[in-house]
Amino acid sequence: MDLRQLKYFVTVARERNFTRAAEHLHIAQPPLSRQIQQMEEELGVQLLVRSSRPIRLTDAGRLFYEEAQQILGRVEQMKDAARRVGHGERRVLNIGFVASTWYGGLPTVIRRLRQALPDTEIRMVEMMSLQQAEGLKSGRIDIGFGRIRTADTSVERLVLREERLVVAIPPAFALAAEDTPLAPAALKGQTLIVYPSAPRPSFADQVLSLLRDHGVRPAEVQEVRELQTAMGLVAAETGVCMIPAAARFLRADLHYRLVDDEHATSPIIMSYRHNEDEALINLLKQLVREMYAEKPAWLDTSYNRLHVP
Repeated sequence: MDLRQLKYFVTVARERNFTRAAEHLHIAQPPLSRQIQQMEEELGVQLLVRSSRPIRLTDAGRLFYEEAQQILGRVEQMKDAARRVGHGERRVLNIGFVASTWYGGLPTVIRRLRQALPDTEIRMVEMMSLQQAEGLKSGRIDIGFGRIRTADTSVERLVLREERLVVAIPPAFALAAEDTPLAPAALKGQTLIVYPSAPRPSFADQVLSLLRDHGVRPAEVQEVRELQTAMGLVAAETGVCMIPAAARFLRADLHYRLVDDEHATSPIIMSYRHNEDEALINLLKQLVREMYAEKPAWLDTSYNRLHVP
């Protein structure tokens, strides 16, 4: 079995169709089918259910697909690292993040990471939480900071903290008359702004699910792509928006009330590959611990539940 065959299999598994996979790989379909069959014969297990439309992965096929993606991603990283060393260039560390993590401690961690690794070029890549798992496996990113828990067993997850959710309210609205925690039931009949509109599931679905748990149906739900857009619409008195607590520092012209539900939280999750550099992961954990020990203002424990790594 070679890397070419792994690439063939990953493409077929992703496309779920031999014809499209062959077109993508720029080869004919019969030799592609033969290569996959040879892999199955070598492994002694069936990887694909060819009789279904679209093609379906067997349990062994799903496991093999996850592992193959990691191998191919690591190979690309090795090639890139070798080229950089050969050309006298610095190591590159790509870090994925969702925008809302930028209003808490992530800037501090990244700034100190740059200080600790002066010979490493650190690149920040904005991507949704669910995209980060694929980015890790493909080698596009090395570390991810997101908010959505996934069931992907090929990626390690470490919850750094859970932020309480708050409701951003236009000051002119009646809900802004008090500072006490706001019961989810109070949002009944309100226009609710949620984000991101895609890809789904996302933080928007977490908010909508929370309200359904309380039997609340907003008068209208408006979906937008980004947090900043949602906050702008709140400022324009279009409606209200539920956000992680740290994002309240984004705009000072809105009123914020904690959601009166102890389960209304949004986690900050650091994700990385199983085989990621252990020294790098330990360094990041150390930087997070040091930051927590300093007790910055945004880390108010009334708004956060800490998970010290």
